[in-house]
This record gives sequence, structure tokens and C-alpha cells, in this order.
Amino acid sequence: MDRATHHGRGTAYRRFDRGGDGPTVCFVHGSGGNAAIWKAQARLSDRFPVVALDLAGHGESDDAGTTAGTATLDAYADDVVAVAETADADVLCGNSLGGAVALWVALERDLALDGLVLAGTGAKLAVGAGLLDALATDFDRAVSLLHEPGRLFHDPGPELVDPSQAAMRACGRETTERDFLTCHTFDVRDRLDNIEVPSLAVAGEHDELAPPAYHEYLADRIPKGEYAEIDDVAHLAMLERPAAFNESLAGFLSRLSEK
Repeated sequence: MDRATHHGRGTAYRRFDRGGDGPTVCFVHGSGGNAAIWKAQARLSDRFPVVALDLAGHGESDDAGTTAGTATLDAYADDVVAVAETADADVLCGNSLGGAVALWVALERDLALDGLVLAGTGAKLAVGAGLLDALATDFDRAVSLLHEPGRLFHDPGPELVDPSQAAMRACGRETTERDFLTCHTFDVRDRLDNIEVPSLAVAGEHDELAPPAYHEYLADRIPKGEYAEIDDVAHLAMLERPAAFNESLAGFLSRLSEK
């Protein structure tokens, strides 16, 4: 992976470019994840260059040493800005916590953007007490809870669950808990009308962590917001039905190119 150095640390990222001349998309993963969740989106790179990063403390990126909440959100936003500027990305696509980071960048950073894709996320991301307790006291139980049907995946088999659980365990309890606590404090519902770029909210039909209503709210409140729903998936639509996710994403990017 390549590295973008900023604020005294390095952010790892991987770029895929097979000659696409559309908007360059920077993908931002969610809590306890890493850039690998976007592996199927590399297939779009013949039309749209793709870059996916590891947030601070995840995958191959240096940790920022922040506490949960705004400090962590700011550090993750710094990661995204550094990679987006290095790779000339003009669209951000974030899942879950990554969607919150993308919204934070749009609201708090002076990064030139042409669009946002907000998948499995919301303007407020409260986390259930049971999951927060498990993250604090029993990480194995937390990992199991997240991989129950309707959470990360709708009807998962081992080909999805096993690598997802392994990635979360590799990320570790402290970082994963920090991620979810940062989600828990996130709330930009009163600021969505300040987002000026075209935005696509992509919901998973069966997502219990960020239900379709969260995405309808985003699409309604962001002035140039659109809504899309992927059938038969939960929180990680890009892994569970990558072709359908890519079709929705490519349609949005093509519309941006026409403007």
C-alpha cells in the first residue's frame, strides 16, 4: 500500500486505476474495518479511478492516539483529506463510521468535492447499550453480536463472516470500541442543509444498524440528496451484493460526470 504522510503520521491507502476518466472516488471504511471491504469496488476502476484508505489505527495506518468522539472524528477526517488530496479524489464514499467521516469532511474541511456517497450510515449514529457494553467487557461477544443476521450482513455465510470477524479482531478491541463510541456521539442532523454537493444515500434493505429511514432522512435533508436501496442486504452492501452496489454507485458517478 502507498502512504500519505500528515500530522506526523502515515495513512495507508491503495489506488486502483485502469484508465477510467470519471470522478476519482475515495472509499472510507467503518468501525473496526479496513480498506479491504472495498475490494469489489476496484472493478469500477476502468471507469472511475478508486482509492481506499485505512483510517488511523486500522490496517497499515499509524494510530492518532485520540480519545473517542470529536478528536477521533477530526483525526479520521485528516486521514481522508490527506489521501484525497494525494490521489486527486473528488468524491467520498463512506460506510457507517466512514459515512460520518465523509459528512464531517464536507462540513468541517476545505476539501473540494464533487459528490458524497453515504452507505449504511446516518446523520446520527447512536449505538445500542448492549453492543457498547460488549465492546467494553467482552470483545468476542461484541464481534458475534455484530455478525448476527440483520447487522453487518443479512443472511451471511462463512465466506462473508469469517474474513469480517478476522478483520475486526485484527483491528482490536480498543480501536473498535473507540470507533463505535465516536459513532455514538456523532450527530449532524441540524447541519445537513449546509452540504452543497450532490449526495447519494445508499441503504441496505435489512440494515438494523443504520436502517433505510436514516438514509431517507439524509436524502430529504441534504439539498442535492438522492436515495437508493439495495435489496437483500444489511449494513455491508458493498460486500454482500457488490454488483448491485457498484451499479448504484456508477449511476451516481455518471450523473456527476454529465453535470
